[in-house]
Amino acid sequence: MSVSSVADGVSDGFALAKAASASAPVALVVDGRQKDLAFVAPQGSDVSIVVSTDDLGREVIRHSTAHVLAQAVLRLYPGAKYSIGPPIQDGFYYDFDVETPFTPDDLEAIEKEMRAIVKENQRFERAEVSREEALELFADQPYKVEIIEGVAGDAEGAEREGGTGEVLTVYRNSVGDDVRYVDLCRGPHIPGTGRIKAFKLLRSSGAYWRGDEKRPMLQRIYGTAWESKDAMQEYLDRLEEAEKRDHRKLGRELDLYSWPSEVGAGIAVWHPKGGILRKEVEDLSRQMHIERGYDPVFTPHLGKSDLWEISGHLDFYSENMFPPMSMEGADYIAKPMNCPFHVLIYRSKTRSYRDLPLRLSELGTVYRFERSGALHGLLRARGLTQDDAHLFCRQDQIVEEMVGVIDFLRDLYAVFGLSPDAVRFSTRPAKSVGSDELWELAEAAIPQALSKAGLEFEVDEGDGAFYGPKIDIDVRDAIGRYWQLCTVQVDFNLPERFGLEYIDADGSRKQPVMLHRALYGSIERFIGVLVEHFAGAFPTWCAPQQVAIIPIADRHVAYAGSVLERVEAAGLRGDVDTSDNTMGAKVRNHQLQKVPYMLIVGDDEAGSETVSVRSRSGKESRGVAVGEFVSRVTAEIQARDTELSF
Repeated sequence: MSVSSVADGVSDGFALAKAASASAPVALVVDGRQKDLAFVAPQGSDVSIVVSTDDLGREVIRHSTAHVLAQAVLRLYPGAKYSIGPPIQDGFYYDFDVETPFTPDDLEAIEKEMRAIVKENQRFERAEVSREEALELFADQPYKVEIIEGVAGDAEGAEREGGTGEVLTVYRNSVGDDVRYVDLCRGPHIPGTGRIKAFKLLRSSGAYWRGDEKRPMLQRIYGTAWESKDAMQEYLDRLEEAEKRDHRKLGRELDLYSWPSEVGAGIAVWHPKGGILRKEVEDLSRQMHIERGYDPVFTPHLGKSDLWEISGHLDFYSENMFPPMSMEGADYIAKPMNCPFHVLIYRSKTRSYRDLPLRLSELGTVYRFERSGALHGLLRARGLTQDDAHLFCRQDQIVEEMVGVIDFLRDLYAVFGLSPDAVRFSTRPAKSVGSDELWELAEAAIPQALSKAGLEFEVDEGDGAFYGPKIDIDVRDAIGRYWQLCTVQVDFNLPERFGLEYIDADGSRKQPVMLHRALYGSIERFIGVLVEHFAGAFPTWCAPQQVAIIPIADRHVAYAGSVLERVEAAGLRGDVDTSDNTMGAKVRNHQLQKVPYMLIVGDDEAGSETVSVRSRSGKESRGVAVGEFVSRVTAEIQARDTELSF
């Protein structure tokens, strides 16, 4: 509901919600700002009701539950120091400085104490305090003191904490006149703890204060909270399904890849089955790039520090780069990006306006020093291969080229049954290079291209790359999770830093525009997402093993071998299972390995030159001619279908 004109101010959020027929109100949005239900809206305000089932409403519930978590920990661990506890996607966390890490038994006790606090129905009461009062209030809490001192004189930081730098807001949890808990917070919060209907603590882990490995290691407790027990159970079921699909777990079970400690954290090695999967994914990318007018290039894995100084990476990206290697009086650095090399390829000869757009593509491996706490299998790695491309074009070609990139990614993702489901346009960050004029040109082109391509988008202020604004595109997987994959960036700055030019129609020299884009994002991350999306049951075209031929008895091995010859002659990947296992065990093993098709052969099949086809789903087709099987599966593979043909 939106009330565009509030007559005399509204002091009762519940009454306003009732008038709007809204259920379970938890907060207000007044003139674009979140407020508690008790907030008095000035005359003429635009007021919206936030209910518990809205994303914002759930965020308010989770934020409030985080306060309950902190109160419970302080009750059970009187010497604990608490820092921050924000809502996050599908949940919340709070960080604590305690003597020993939390155990599962500790979490159970904390959750029990939280239920007692919820039962007390403590009121959330907002109050403004001066900076001096806040410092006195939290004198024994060093992390709160650091926050308070940090926002003094910092208007943006003060706004985040709900104040102006010298005036901050706190929330008190009270029963009558008895204040049970106080936290530094901007809010909003639900009226009372009794409105928390469903929550659960999930796990704990270590987390550096402020994300800085040189600062104290705190203990972070993660939890989730929902508007109802049913909603929470649906989420917990999704979590359970996500655990079954974890690409690290399935990677071990399917023998796809591993992370040997001798190699180093964040760098995977690919086993033969994983190598086949990766090759199929890469070959698709190569084929589609060539079909769309991209020129393949290859660049080295390292470059002199001079290159990274010119590009600006040493000034703006050095904390994510591996340290230099000194050889023969020069420093060499493992590349974190492919773009400077592609720039040098462009600069290697004189270019005409007729040469543009020039599209250079590469499956280029890069190395980035992700902190150990951020590493997560293939999804967050230190060694990764990007399906990278850089498009050099004239200013009047920017929109058309960006639309072409979006059309390309739609076609690529569709092969896997995916699509661009969420789009963010990120603008200029505080730390950046380039003139205001060039940034304005780049930021004007992106919304125009997105609109022309028919994509809705959100604006993410200040989250662009240091050299240009960008688009981030998420896909939604089989169980509803969003994954950020493709990135597209507009860059006027690298062409300027490297002095790129082209000869225009009138003979004048002009500077091209550079578009950065990676559709998969990285091969590693994309395959990690695919493993979880398909739960390891890949479409036949990219499955490491496509066919398993199972002879019922030893006398059928020869016929199984002849079937294998026909299968392999058609280009299918298969083998004959001659293990000593029972037939039932063989079938189970291949099902666990997610092999699309099992061909069972016995006396009847050998006599009629047929096979019994059993798909990994358990569906069976008896008496199928070998030629028919090969023909149908070959057509399925050529079409890159995501569904099995048997």
